[in-house]
Amino acid sequence: MTGFEITGASAADMEMIRGWAEEEGWNPGDSDRFAFAVADPEGFLVGRLDGEPVACISAVRYGAGFGFIGFYIARPGFRGRGYGIRLWRAGMERLDGRLVGLDGVVEQQDNYRKSGFRSAWNNIRFEGVPQGAGGADGGGAGVEIVDAATLPFGLLAAYDRRFFPAPRDAFLSAWTGLPGRTALAAVRAGRIEGLGVIRPCSAAHRIGPLYAATPSVAAALLERLAQHAPGGLVAVDAPDANPEATALFKGLGLVPTFEAARMYTGPVPDLAMAELFGVTSLELG
Repeated sequence: MTGFEITGASAADMEMIRGWAEEEGWNPGDSDRFAFAVADPEGFLVGRLDGEPVACISAVRYGAGFGFIGFYIARPGFRGRGYGIRLWRAGMERLDGRLVGLDGVVEQQDNYRKSGFRSAWNNIRFEGVPQGAGGADGGGAGVEIVDAATLPFGLLAAYDRRFFPAPRDAFLSAWTGLPGRTALAAVRAGRIEGLGVIRPCSAAHRIGPLYAATPSVAAALLERLAQHAPGGLVAVDAPDANPEATALFKGLGLVPTFEAARMYTGPVPDLAMAELFGVTSLELG
């Protein structure tokens, strides 16, 4: 391993990592890297061989006790030579003592199990143009779909905590507010009953998170968000632990195109799964 070193990612590296993820077929958001950097500026690592970047990983800390692994990529010409595992160990060392989560692609899940991860559910990516009445009733009586930026941020952050194991206020603020994105909330009698964010990608615009009190609210948010995608083409990563989510997207004509297992090193966090219709990001949770 002479000449191999691990360093923190620069701004240029973050753009490079996005390109690598796109080559893997993951379709990351065009501006995701800006929110990712806010989440944990030191959480992205790059492995360099004689100065050339050959592998990357993110090991992002959230709060005092949670972390998430993502962007684990070794360049095709450098796989099987030990560089990736060196980077993996550095990332896991950074998250030592925390509950760690990741979204593992099918071909890597056995390797993650060897490192102590256990499957909690599968995230299934549904893509397409939503068809049919979907949210024709607007989410139900008394539900109003509003620009999430018009709501007190503290309310949004508190609502997000029902679906994520740790506070992530800075990340959430960037994630919902970056240029080119649309964040919508469903409100009933002053109470948030849903939240959805759509962001531009090189392929289908991705929606995440998508939280909703009912399938009707989820459909209403999906329908409104899809209006901000070229041709209405969207992708959403739905947990199969919420069967109402997968049934909704199938009913709207979306088709499964990708799958990854949400895995944890310890107890599965107690989340509001019945209201989780789309996870925020396969890369950072």
